[in-house]
Amino acid sequence: MSGLLPGDPAAVVGGEATPRALCVLAPNPSPMTLDGTNTWLLSEPGSDLAVVIDPGPLHEGHLRRVIDLAEERGKRIALTLLTHGHADHSEGAARFAELTGTEVRALDPAHRLGSEGLVVGQRLDVGGLDLRVVGTPGHTSDSLTFHLPDDGAILTGDTVLGRGTTMVAHPDGRLGDYLDSLRRLHTMASHHGVRTVLPGHGPVLADALGAVDYYLAHRATRLAQVETAVEAGLRTAPEVVARVYADVDRALWPAAELSVRAQLDYLEEHGLIPERG
Repeated sequence: MSGLLPGDPAAVVGGEATPRALCVLAPNPSPMTLDGTNTWLLSEPGSDLAVVIDPGPLHEGHLRRVIDLAEERGKRIALTLLTHGHADHSEGAARFAELTGTEVRALDPAHRLGSEGLVVGQRLDVGGLDLRVVGTPGHTSDSLTFHLPDDGAILTGDTVLGRGTTMVAHPDGRLGDYLDSLRRLHTMASHHGVRTVLPGHGPVLADALGAVDYYLAHRATRLAQVETAVEAGLRTAPEVVARVYADVDRALWPAAELSVRAQLDYLEEHGLIPERG
């Protein structure tokens, strides 16, 4: 890998990412959302149909901009999909569905609008666009990745970010599931032609395998640090966060605490630390 962040991130967030994928950046930057939520507009070259993944926050200007960009390219939005149900990805979905007349498909029935949901392993064809549904739970239980094989790309939501690392949103998110999901993406990158990560936040990553390798190494390091903190006598998640995440912006400590709770559960389940009372 280069001296840049793992995965060779692009210098610019937003815009054309692959022949079939355009990123429309939502105006909701924060320490948790980085530059903002990446809304993805996908279409097969030559087709007049498009798919939108993660409409993002309930921001009228952003939602209408996504529609305008599709129309400027001669596309009609035919389907809306969600990587998961967190509000920064899904809050605008109902309004977007109203504006476009589309169904909203998600793994979790609570976030669906229309008669159909999504199923792991499902293959979608919209105007010739080949899009495959990959189960990647861990960040949340309903987290999905969408595989765009003709571009060698995966749309990862919050499972892999374009900058930094993601949290495991305990108790819904589970570390064991997350590690399995990263290994699944590693296999796709090493054996199934996946080269590019189109994340839910941050820049596009041109080295998918390098990015997933980094994520796996990071999780192993953090897990070892948490285990060491427990062995030193720390018992509560806030105590562990203060030790293990001391060099991290305190604005991110609430998210870090969720990940630590997930790590403590994982260590207990595998008999690596004593059960807490």
